Amino acid sequence: MDASNLLLPLLIVLVGGMLFFGSRRQRKAVAEQQKLQTSLEVGDRVMTTSGLFGNVANVDSDTHIDIEIAPGVVTTWLRAAVREKVNPTVDSDVDEVEDVQDEPVAGEPESNAEVAPPLESKSKG
Repeated sequence: MDASNLLLPLLIVLVGGMLFFGSRRQRKAVAEQQKLQTSLEVGDRVMTTSGLFGNVANVDSDTHIDIEIAPGVVTTWLRAAVREKVNPTVDSDVDEVEDVQDEPVAGEPESNAEVAPPLESKSKG
């Protein structure tokens, strides 16, 4: 059997395998995103696909949610626009910082910079 006769079937199998595994990975990602969107609850901190952060304020609709982006500012979004849940980062290991009082600056800072005169002072003529 000639090697060129095996090349075409091998390429077809290879391309078919790549398409199969690629679509499988994509279906898995879509299922994971849908699971996230159905698990949203009031109070969850989320990030939208446009990068806006906020807290979920209302989840009564199957297709829309309300996100509070600032105190008292609530906007309505499609559930599909929610990209991910964001855990509020709280550093519990943060050391307390000692209060440091600023010392007054003594004297003027030295500078050799020249300042141009203002434009209004030039005579028009």
